[in-house]
Amino acid sequence: MVVTKKSKCQTDIIIIICLVLALVSFGCLMVYSASFYSAQYHYGNQYFFLFKQILGVVMGIFAMIFFMFFDYHYLKKLKWWIMLATFVLLILVFIPGLGVESYGAKRWVSILGFSIQPSEIAKFALVIFIASYMSDNYDKVKTFKGLLPVLFIGGLTCLLIMLEPSMSVTMCIAFVTLFMLIIGGMSKKHTLLFSIPASALVPVLIILEPYRLKRLLAFIDPWASPQGEGFQLIQSLYSLGDGGWFGVGLFNSRQKFLFLPFAESDFILSIIGEEIGFIGLLLLMSVFLFLIVKLIKISLSATDRFGAMLVAGIAFIIGVQTLLNIAVVTGSIPPTGLPLPFISSGGTSVMMFMAGIGICLNVLKQSRN
Repeated sequence: MVVTKKSKCQTDIIIIICLVLALVSFGCLMVYSASFYSAQYHYGNQYFFLFKQILGVVMGIFAMIFFMFFDYHYLKKLKWWIMLATFVLLILVFIPGLGVESYGAKRWVSILGFSIQPSEIAKFALVIFIASYMSDNYDKVKTFKGLLPVLFIGGLTCLLIMLEPSMSVTMCIAFVTLFMLIIGGMSKKHTLLFSIPASALVPVLIILEPYRLKRLLAFIDPWASPQGEGFQLIQSLYSLGDGGWFGVGLFNSRQKFLFLPFAESDFILSIIGEEIGFIGLLLLMSVFLFLIVKLIKISLSATDRFGAMLVAGIAFIIGVQTLLNIAVVTGSIPPTGLPLPFISSGGTSVMMFMAGIGICLNVLKQSRN
C-alpha cells in the first residue's frame, strides 16, 4: 500500500513537471513568434524578448527544484521576513534610480541590471502569509478581530500595488485574499461584510483615474475610439477572429507586426489564437485546467492545514489570472495588464509561478508519508 502511494506520488510529480515544462517551452516559442518583429524594430535584435524569457525560465527551473526539496514548513517560520522583504521591494519601485517607469507606471525595480517586478512576488508572499496565519488561528478567524492581521497585510499590499498603479494585480490579490479567507473558515457574515464594500470600491477607483474610465468606455464600445483606447481590444478581436478554428499557422500572425500592442505579454493569447486557432486554444486551456485539478488534489491530500491552504492559494492564483487574461483578450472585461501564467513575456512572473509549483510538489512529496 505504501509502495503504491509512493509510486503514485512520483508519477504525479513527473506529470506536473512535464506540464509546467511544456507550458513554459510553448511560452518561449510564442514569445518569440509574437515579438521578433517588434524586438527587431525597437531594439535591433529579434531575440530580445526570447532571451529574457529563456533566462526567466532557467531561473524558474532552479527555483522550482529548490522549493521542491525545501521543506515548506520553514515558509511558515519565515512568513514575517518574507512579507517584510516584499514590502521593501514594493517601496523600492518609487525610489528614483531603482524604480523603473514604463508607460506611466512604476512597477519594476532595477538591481544589477536586472528588472524585477515586485507585485509578482507579492502575490505568492501573501499566499504564504495568509496560509500560515489561517492555519495557526483557524479557531479565531470566525471573529472580526481574528481577521484583522490578514486584512491589514492584504490591504497594505493592495495599497502599495495600487499606487504603482496596477489595478489588475490589485484585483488579483484581492480575489486571492478573499478566497483564502473563505477556505480558511471566515464566516458568511464577514464574507458579505468585506465583499460588498470591496465591490463598491471598484467603480470609485475607476472614476478616480481618467485612464481607467477611458478603458471602461472603450470596453463598452471600442469602436467609439478605434484609434484611441479601443484600439488594443479591436486588434485583439481581429487577431482571434483571423485565427478561426485552426489558425493561420505558427509564426504567421499578422497582428504582431506592430498592430497589437503588448503582443508578447498581456495579449499573447490573441497571437496564440491567431496562429493555432480556437482548437489550439482549447488544448492550451485544457492543459491549464488539468494542472489546476492536479494542484487541487494535492491540496486535498496535504497532511496539514498550512500545506493544504498553501497549494490551494497557488492553484487559485494560476486559475484566476488565467481566467482574467482570457476575459481581457476576448473583450469580456475591460482591458487590464495581467500576464498569462507560464506563457506571457516576463521573467519575474514565470520564475514565481515555477517556484510556486515547486512548493506544491514539496507538499505532495511530504503528503505521501
